[in-house]
Amino acid sequence: MSNIITLDGVTKIYKRGIEEVHALDGISLSIAAGEYTAICGPSGSGKTTLLNVAGCMDHPTAGRVFVENQEVEAGSEAVLGEIRRSTIGFVFQQFFLIPTLTVQQNVALPLLFSHHKKEEEEIAEILRRVGLGHRMKHLPRELSGGEMQRVAVARSLVNDPKVILADEPTGNLDTKNAEAVIELFEDLNSGGIAVIMVTHNTELAKRCGKVVSLEDGKIIS
Repeated sequence: MSNIITLDGVTKIYKRGIEEVHALDGISLSIAAGEYTAICGPSGSGKTTLLNVAGCMDHPTAGRVFVENQEVEAGSEAVLGEIRRSTIGFVFQQFFLIPTLTVQQNVALPLLFSHHKKEEEEIAEILRRVGLGHRMKHLPRELSGGEMQRVAVARSLVNDPKVILADEPTGNLDTKNAEAVIELFEDLNSGGIAVIMVTHNTELAKRCGKVVSLEDGKIIS
């Protein structure tokens, strides 16, 4: 099975005044196509930084990043943007929905910045897939927290990604809604989409096919 994302000796250093903070320290990691991976670790261990580098939203200080076995050069933002739009879907702890747009319009928003085109019925099918076919014309304020996160998941699917990167996607949800979102990720993964999920919840992590544990910017297991 080929790898969808590979990190090779990745280090990320941030400047904090005169101090250097090693958010990632020599990370080497491969995520296979269709794999379901949990990234775990305490606060400050580098989980979100790892997700950002893997998702081409941040550049490593050292080391190499490959997406679909092609090295990602720390160059043109246009090139990085095209990789993000064509291969990667993102889901965050915050929903980032535009309050004045309907559910359907929020889901379709990434299409404004990509070469993908979808008809209204295709957007409707994505929403049905996440259990929100009946909410297409609703505004975010009319939805529950769990429904808003499912809209965010639907939005991540609109460009037909091969991998979804999810940063604490259940962090703002109650137990019932968190379970619904995790079941949705499991369903998407069973359909062949790779999922990389940052979580502090060890019980959720156990449901993933692979668990990567970080501490002080290093993989410890």
